[in-house]
Amino acid sequence: MLKVALTKTQAIVISLLFAALFEALPASAQSPLSLSEAIARARARNPDVGSAAAAEREAAERVTQARGGYFPKVDVTESWQRGNHPVFVFGSLLAQRQFAATDFALDALNHPAATDNFRAALSFEQSLFDRTTSANVRAASIGRDMAATSKQLVDQDLTAAVTDAFGRVLIAAATARSAAATVETAREDRELAGNRRDAGRVTDADVLQLDVYLARTLEQQVQATSDERIARARLNQLMGEPLGTMFSLDLTPPAIAVDITNAAGLEEEALKNRPEVALAMQQEQMAAATVDAARAAFLPQVAAQGAWELNGGAWSSRSSSWVVGAVARINLFHGFADKAQLAEAREQATRRAIEKSKAETMARLDVQIAIARLEAARASEAVGRAAADRARESRRIIRDRYESGLTDAAMLLRSAEAVQQADAQQIAARVNVLTATATLQRAIGRP
Repeated sequence: MLKVALTKTQAIVISLLFAALFEALPASAQSPLSLSEAIARARARNPDVGSAAAAEREAAERVTQARGGYFPKVDVTESWQRGNHPVFVFGSLLAQRQFAATDFALDALNHPAATDNFRAALSFEQSLFDRTTSANVRAASIGRDMAATSKQLVDQDLTAAVTDAFGRVLIAAATARSAAATVETAREDRELAGNRRDAGRVTDADVLQLDVYLARTLEQQVQATSDERIARARLNQLMGEPLGTMFSLDLTPPAIAVDITNAAGLEEEALKNRPEVALAMQQEQMAAATVDAARAAFLPQVAAQGAWELNGGAWSSRSSSWVVGAVARINLFHGFADKAQLAEAREQATRRAIEKSKAETMARLDVQIAIARLEAARASEAVGRAAADRARESRRIIRDRYESGLTDAAMLLRSAEAVQQADAQQIAARVNVLTATATLQRAIGRP
């Protein structure tokens, strides 16, 4: 009775596991997708790329704004005022060229009648000398270059992230396939144990062990399928695709060969191409532009000014007048604020220089780490391949021995688990070569 009850329970568990497995990944047609296509999709649709492109356009507009300081400022105004304020009436009559001798009467000066004044004015101001404008243009231009570099940084980070996510999907998919193969092997072992039990060569203990192992492999298969679905959702998020979109991934993406024998050459390439290094250099240049802008506060500013006016007591009747001139402003004392601002800018320049040196050192370090990890990944791939071959051969021998009654079920189970572990190690090693290569390319600044 115990044997029958256990078998029914296991049958229910196995049926539920199979139902979950077949529901996890739909059997609908899937679009083919290679690693290069995944990267292209991400660069075209990822929100971070769009945000970086918008930031670059913003920075370009700031350059245009700063260059506006070189052009004249022209304003047109139209106004109407009415009042009996003595100064207002006196000035309005003069501007309208309507002032008469009777307006000099004391009573007219002190208590004038309400007057209308319609005024149209055209004014302009042209900067002739202002170092602040040139410093602002330089800073804005550097800011535009920084935005372009930041976009390049986003592209490279996204490439590395997509490569990693693509690799994780490959690992998860391969693990799911390996788990399915393990389930089939467990079924065959269970059938073999059942036949030997029926022949009286082993007890029910062997069959029960293999029943438990089969249920465990089915559970692992469901978990592997779930992991694959999660990995695919992460890849879709990076590509800007709907999370549930299914793609048939290229199972053997070509790993780009990188010569790692010349580490010094790769480090120099990283210093030339890494966006982080370029960004640190641009930040140093920005700090220098900030120092120039702070110094400009101590220099005079010279501008030409002019205005042309129409004033009248009625809209259709006005008199014109004009004025031209020049203005010079010299900073004599602003409460030491400008001096402190210059000192702050110089300290910022010092800090940026230190950060640039740090960025260069980190670039060299990243190259060294990436080289070491790629070497380890390549070695692990060779070891994993050999380990998987040995595990399968050992599994074959032990199964033959079990079938001949020369070993027990525990040894058979251990050999099956060894094959599963070796397969997982081999799969991970293959993908690690791919991701380690991408990491090295990212470290040296290659697209």
